[in-house]
Amino acid sequence: MNIARDLCNKRFWRGLAIHALAALGALSAVLCLFALFWPDMFAGKGFPEVLVIPAVALLYAGCRSWPYPVAQHYTTPDTKIRLITGDLFEQDTNLVVGMADTFDIEPPDIIAINSVQGQFLDRVYRHDLSNLRQDLQVALATKQVVGTVNKEGNNDRYPLGTVATIKHQRKHYFCVAYTSFDEHNNASSTMGVLWESMDKLWDEVRSRSNGEAVSAPVIGLGQSGMSTVLPIQDAIRFLILSFVFASRQQRVCEELRIVIRPQDEKRVDMLEIRDFLASLKKSS
Repeated sequence: MNIARDLCNKRFWRGLAIHALAALGALSAVLCLFALFWPDMFAGKGFPEVLVIPAVALLYAGCRSWPYPVAQHYTTPDTKIRLITGDLFEQDTNLVVGMADTFDIEPPDIIAINSVQGQFLDRVYRHDLSNLRQDLQVALATKQVVGTVNKEGNNDRYPLGTVATIKHQRKHYFCVAYTSFDEHNNASSTMGVLWESMDKLWDEVRSRSNGEAVSAPVIGLGQSGMSTVLPIQDAIRFLILSFVFASRQQRVCEELRIVIRPQDEKRVDMLEIRDFLASLKKSS
């Protein structure tokens, strides 16, 4: 948590002032009614007792304005979005793993070791390339190859938005292709492709997760080449919007958990994201 930064955020102080004044007004109105009907109740009350009212109002305002936890429950449909800082692979949920349209998995020359794909190979498959490759081939068996690319690694291309779902150790891993590799294994994507890929991802989660929660990293960072177009704050909002719109068509799952790496948290305005989640509830 970046508590010092959050306390310096104007959004925090604005929310604190609004909630404090609202609480103070409500408490004052209630006390005025008591004073009207039971005037003797406040006889002999002095300065220390009066301070209780603003203290309670300030405590209430602090609880309402504090940025943690960043979560929002929606009733139509019954689902929840939560933003946390932590390790994606320590979550007790199904996971989303972003991949390229060739579904390459070989580190370090093609896939970065510290990327989500690299960690997927290391943390889930214990660096067993052949086992992961076999599971991906099974998941892609019914998918149509739409082209080839002459490069190191895999050459067959699948449609962008293809989701290879792997069930491994009682978890579903939704491997979604939202970038395209060129002849030099450089990844690229566009906003339109990313949106369409997320739409197909939520369709797959809806049909395969049995309604269970799913955790996702911030999509569009890393090697995708989208970080200049879609900085992390916008990438989080983008992911939230895609999930909310898909959920309004038909419930996707019980919870979307967006997991931010600890080193990226300093670049995220948690208060703004929390307000953004709340605004989507009001507009539903």
